[in-house]
Amino acid sequence: MKTKYSYKEIWIICYPILVSLLMEQLIGMTDTAFLGRVGEIELGASAIAGVYYMAIFMMAFGFSIGAQILIARRNGEQQYRQIGSIFYQGVYFLLALAALLVSLSLYFSPQILSSILSSPRINAAAESYIQWRVLGFFFSFVMVMFRAFFVGTTQTKTLTLNSIVMVIANIAFNYVLIFGKLGFPALGIAGAAIGSSLAEMVSVLFFILYTWRKVDCAKYGLNQLPRFQPTILKRILNTSVWTMIQNVVSLSTWFMFFLFVEHLGERALAISNIIRNVSGIPFMITIAFAATCGSLVSNLIGQGDKAYVAVTIRQHVRIAYLCIVPLLVFFSLFPNLILGIYTDMPDLRMASIPTLWVLCTSYLFMIPSNIYFQAVSGTGNTRTALLLELGVLAIYIVYTTYLILYLKVDVAWCWTTEHIYSIFILLFSYLYIKKGNWQKKQI
Repeated sequence: MKTKYSYKEIWIICYPILVSLLMEQLIGMTDTAFLGRVGEIELGASAIAGVYYMAIFMMAFGFSIGAQILIARRNGEQQYRQIGSIFYQGVYFLLALAALLVSLSLYFSPQILSSILSSPRINAAAESYIQWRVLGFFFSFVMVMFRAFFVGTTQTKTLTLNSIVMVIANIAFNYVLIFGKLGFPALGIAGAAIGSSLAEMVSVLFFILYTWRKVDCAKYGLNQLPRFQPTILKRILNTSVWTMIQNVVSLSTWFMFFLFVEHLGERALAISNIIRNVSGIPFMITIAFAATCGSLVSNLIGQGDKAYVAVTIRQHVRIAYLCIVPLLVFFSLFPNLILGIYTDMPDLRMASIPTLWVLCTSYLFMIPSNIYFQAVSGTGNTRTALLLELGVLAIYIVYTTYLILYLKVDVAWCWTTEHIYSIFILLFSYLYIKKGNWQKKQI
């Protein structure tokens, strides 16, 4: 079949997204690398608290995915002025949502954590992290709307610059606040949370200044703040509410996974946090290609080129395999080198190697599954994407519960849950793209 985009064109769009995501992953890697030198309790607690934070954050990220689909569609239709209205209504909504979620988190988080964690020491450390980390919602929620704008309009180079600035800021803040440098007290895990929130503030300031100086704001309707427009917000929510629910539910089950692992012991949780961060690099590469695919699918439909959708998805799968498989082989051959980034404890590194190998094999399925699933969302059928996700998560929860709580297997076997999730999401998404009635969807 003929292709609409060459591999070079896909790479040019994807590369800045990839770099930005990898740079942001370095924030989590920095936290883990620093806390891995503080102690296993802090390392394990940051896993629980970090996934807890992400489960809430993904509500905003899901909203931004819906907004990104709409921005990409208007971009494909060359209705550029409407993009600014979508952007600003999204920012208004997310700032209000951030205020609500910060209030609820500060009040309820201590009660929730104390009721679900078995280790008092991990509970205390996790509470210390979350009470500072949730303040970053005000910045991260605005940040995802800027990303939606730049990805939806395929101006992705900006994301690279922003991410570099944010990572440098995070490393500096973490070093000073975790270990107590330059006259500051050593705050430990709380310092990691404060540093990450401050890095997100720096990221938003960069986006604002860059957009003001470098983007044609008049073209996209960004040159003036519009009033609140419920009709536009409703249109965004019609698309994004399903991705919001999907992301929250998905990350909530991921949070559940770490809670189950915590019941296997503090060592098992520390191993899982290390592997979660190692997984971040290939996962962000996968997500970069998946996000590019979803945006291009939406642009193709907006341009009336629906016949190119299937072949464009396959192009993304091929190039993603080409980038990620060599990395997985390197991880498998030199596990001590990779694990040594996250901890200086030899026994913890050795105990983590089998889990790392299991993780690497899961990506044979995770790569195509994420790309096909984002393509489903790119068609605008976000409600269908949610239904697919819920069906797969039901299977995932049953498997995870039986494996960890009932059989109490070794932590390496726990990570085979990634295989189960990926295989089924790939199967369902592939069948929908091949046989589903997505061509007639209007957004």
